[in-house]
Amino acid sequence: MILKDIRVLDFGRYIAGPYCGSMLADLGAEVIRIERIEGGEDRYVLPVTEQLDGTMFMHVNRNKQGMTLNPMKPEGRTVVRRLVETADVVIANVPQEALLAMGLDYDTLVGYRKDIILVSPSAFGSDGPYAKRTGFDAVAQAMCGAVKLSGTPKNPSKSSVQWVDFATGMYSAYATLAALMHKERTGKGQVVKTSLFHSALSLSHAFTMEQAINQPHRVASGNRSQLAGPSDLFQTRDGHIMLSVVGRPLFERWARLLGEEHWLSDPRFLTDEYRGENGELLSQRMQRWCAQFTSDEALRRLEEARIPAGPVLSPQQLLDDPHVQQAEMFSWMDYPGVAGQVPMMKAPYAFSELDTSIRQRPPSLGEHTDQILKSIGYSENDIKALREKRVV
Repeated sequence: MILKDIRVLDFGRYIAGPYCGSMLADLGAEVIRIERIEGGEDRYVLPVTEQLDGTMFMHVNRNKQGMTLNPMKPEGRTVVRRLVETADVVIANVPQEALLAMGLDYDTLVGYRKDIILVSPSAFGSDGPYAKRTGFDAVAQAMCGAVKLSGTPKNPSKSSVQWVDFATGMYSAYATLAALMHKERTGKGQVVKTSLFHSALSLSHAFTMEQAINQPHRVASGNRSQLAGPSDLFQTRDGHIMLSVVGRPLFERWARLLGEEHWLSDPRFLTDEYRGENGELLSQRMQRWCAQFTSDEALRRLEEARIPAGPVLSPQQLLDDPHVQQAEMFSWMDYPGVAGQVPMMKAPYAFSELDTSIRQRPPSLGEHTDQILKSIGYSENDIKALREKRVV
């Protein structure tokens, strides 16, 4: 556990901040998720328990302790101060005005502990005319160009998976590790800033650069790639598969499989760029081939030819997938209010020398409040008084 001596206070909400915290927790940090007394809105997204706890909360809060706190009350501010005095990192993905109101701004925190690191993801960053705007993942998807390039020209489409939020969480964790290394070398804390908009721009930047240089004014082409081909979604006799042919060697294998060797010398298909520009014809040919087979039959032939392809799976089909099961990609865990067990996704990386297993299920609301307060010097009578005043 490389971060076993690091304490993190996670005041995050929804995905970006909490996912940063979960990644640090995977590496061994003691991460305390701090919520409102009634629970934050993000606790109840995709509810599955008797208490309406949601899977989105579970997903980004593994390996954490949980406590409730109202930092707007004077006694709550005192609890914050005593917690920060023991902490290395504070995560708070809330607007600057809220940070000030809660006493979580850097100037206040550094008064409690001079080497504290504040990780502050936001919607649009701290500079520019959008700095004070609120925003969510879908807004960043739309504004970075990704939505315009997805779907069709008349019906642009966003992703149902919040990739901007999760990318911001990953960037935040990555930057936090750098800040911790800097602190170890210099003794100095600092503010780590990330934003949804910056993350989205970072991931879609190749298209932005191309537009600035060549100005192709690309428009959406459904599931068909414009960068190579055939690369598209195809219907089989019983479902759909995704195929991705990129590079000359793969195209040669694909052409031979489909009996189209003459296309290997066709000037329309000599490079990935040309195959992307003429991808509609390639997709039409591939669709005729796929229509003959079930998904399993088509995928077996493609695998034999060493051509990258995969089935379009539903969430249930994913859970039933033999590779997912045999690779033990989930840890099945009990959770209060759930009949049966919850599949908790393991860290999506592994080390030869470090343990990143799931040590603790996501916390129920306020589960470790008393334990955490006692660790910073509160007695049972003190905690009772705080509860009576609705501070915790």
